[in-house]
Amino acid sequence: MSRTGDAFGGLVRRFGAGVVALVAVVVVVIVAVAVSVTTSGGKTYHLTAYFTRTVGLYSGNEVRIEGVKVGHIDSITPEGTVVKVEMSYDGNIRVPLHAAAVVVEPSIVSDRYIQLTPGYVSGQTLPDNAVLGCPPAGSDASSGTDSATCAQQTAVPLELDDIFGNINSLDEALGPNGANKNGALSDLIKISAENLKGNGKVFNAAFRNFATAISTLAGSRGDLFDTVSSLQKFTTTLANDNGGVIALNRNLAQVGSQLSSERKDLGAALGNLATALTSIQSFVSDNRASLTTDIHGLAKVTDVLTKEKEAITQVTDLAPLALSNLSLAYDPASQTLDTKADLTEPLTKTGPSGALCQLLSTMGLETLVGPAIGCSPNQPVIPGSNGKRTPPTLAQLIVGNT
Repeated sequence: MSRTGDAFGGLVRRFGAGVVALVAVVVVVIVAVAVSVTTSGGKTYHLTAYFTRTVGLYSGNEVRIEGVKVGHIDSITPEGTVVKVEMSYDGNIRVPLHAAAVVVEPSIVSDRYIQLTPGYVSGQTLPDNAVLGCPPAGSDASSGTDSATCAQQTAVPLELDDIFGNINSLDEALGPNGANKNGALSDLIKISAENLKGNGKVFNAAFRNFATAISTLAGSRGDLFDTVSSLQKFTTTLANDNGGVIALNRNLAQVGSQLSSERKDLGAALGNLATALTSIQSFVSDNRASLTTDIHGLAKVTDVLTKEKEAITQVTDLAPLALSNLSLAYDPASQTLDTKADLTEPLTKTGPSGALCQLLSTMGLETLVGPAIGCSPNQPVIPGSNGKRTPPTLAQLIVGNT
């Protein structure tokens, strides 16, 4: 000991007190870091959970996260109507702040374990010594807990006793002391059987059609989703344009008020319309044959117009020229038209009606209009045509020789 003190005193005398103090600080920091690393590598978190029952759960059973063992059960203690389960798990494993503890039964014969779910993704983590579930009423742990929230933090599997109990309750509810006390359930079953009797094929077809409809909808689910998406966009647009929607409703209300104030006039107008429709119906019914003939004749006229569309086009093109020639041929002084048209030959040989028939013949309209003015199908053609129907040019018919 004296040698160590002499050596330390020699270091102080040789390097100074400041250097020795610095070395001491470094040593302390290294030791602290080593202790921290050692402690953090083996830290353990404790968790307390309250379950309604713990059938098949024992001390030492596993605590898992996503099926991987992370800890074990330390103790199981009944406390009134609930069971307190204390467990430990690896503190390096992060558990979500709003995690739940679930008792899992992997099989009928194997031991159950506690699953902490869901797995951690992001956000805050469950602290050490956390409490899940609802502690017994009146205990220190129950103060400040929300019964609706804590009830969802733990869960246990459904037991056979629960299933049998539910079946028994259903049997009692539907039995002679329940819904069938006055025979109502029996009457319902009897009436349903009578209604279904003999309608098996109908119900079978209905179910088949329903299945087909479901299959069709399933095949068109893309269109359905698009429709829903479009409706969502439409409602979003309406929500964003709330002022416009309100204005539209206001305008519709004004229109409704206006129509309401003039409902007598509207009623009279509708009455007159009904009378007019009745008259039109009677007219059509009384003149059905004539209307049919007129419609057929109109079809012929439209057919001729279609065939003569080139001529109509020429008329449209030459009409301005014809009007110009007409204005040039008009003599204001004598109030006459100065033309060189020679109409003496057709007029002297066939007369005015014959000339008109010949003109219609050259235009190909003798079968349509000719019979109406007394033209004969064998009407002689215009002299000089060698017995052929050689219609004059449209320019000659419209413009003439001016």
